[in-house]
Amino acid sequence: MPELPEVQAIADYVDGRAAGLPIRRVDVASLAVLKTADPPYSALAGRIVDRVWRIGKYLIVTTTDPAVGGVDEIHLIIHLSRAGWLRWSDHLSQTPPRPGGKGPIALRVHCGLPGEGFDVTEAGTQKRLAVWITRDPATVDRINTLGPDVLGLSRDELAAVFADTAGRIKNVLTDQRTVAGVGNAYSDEILHTAKLSPFASARSLDDDQLTRLHGAIGEVLTGAIARLEGQEVAKLKGEKRSGLRVHARTGMPCPVCGDTVREVSFADRSFQYCPTCQTGGRVLADRRMSRLLK
Repeated sequence: MPELPEVQAIADYVDGRAAGLPIRRVDVASLAVLKTADPPYSALAGRIVDRVWRIGKYLIVTTTDPAVGGVDEIHLIIHLSRAGWLRWSDHLSQTPPRPGGKGPIALRVHCGLPGEGFDVTEAGTQKRLAVWITRDPATVDRINTLGPDVLGLSRDELAAVFADTAGRIKNVLTDQRTVAGVGNAYSDEILHTAKLSPFASARSLDDDQLTRLHGAIGEVLTGAIARLEGQEVAKLKGEKRSGLRVHARTGMPCPVCGDTVREVSFADRSFQYCPTCQTGGRVLADRRMSRLLK
């Protein structure tokens, strides 16, 4: 799933190519991805891409009416979910993708010269990609209920969030209603860098642990953003994997201490950790309500 660093990199990449360009038309291959009807997607045609940015893990394409400028904004909001992606091209087909087709294309935005623009795609059979077209991002329920952006929190603000939140630290970090931007992969990396167990209680963290956690959030996420900066969108997934130390590295040696990276699996996901670095050498039982093995 694209997380804050990838969404930021996609936003920067598309902003650098599309900002200032007119939208010529929008093709919708999957009506199911559209979660709003007013304004209609056809209203984007003829507008100018003002900027491309993000809120949490949501990609925002802000457009304006060239006749009146920034006082009339319409936002194309994209949540890539687990298997969504965005592909920029200088050679987009001018033939609209077939609605309801079996291909991965859900949405195509033509902007600039003929052939320029991007496809929003989704692989696999679990279709969770979502698109909203709105005059105000705050009217989208899933955005309105987001917690604060995780990179914008001071150490004390993070401490206040965790002091008021029950649950295991892994779950709290990935709950977008608590803090926005972190998913499964980067939460593994943050907890490994902070030397914290995924199953530690958020409320039980002491001052030193909170300081380490805050530092790790900044180190991991800003480091990932720096690695991805300037990369073509097509290369972002591979660059992300190359920078991970424990996530998706089950059975491999921890690059810090050499211990074997372990995994806890659930029905639809898993996470990885290093026992030596994070749990005092103890191995977590691989079941949903896991307790530390003695």
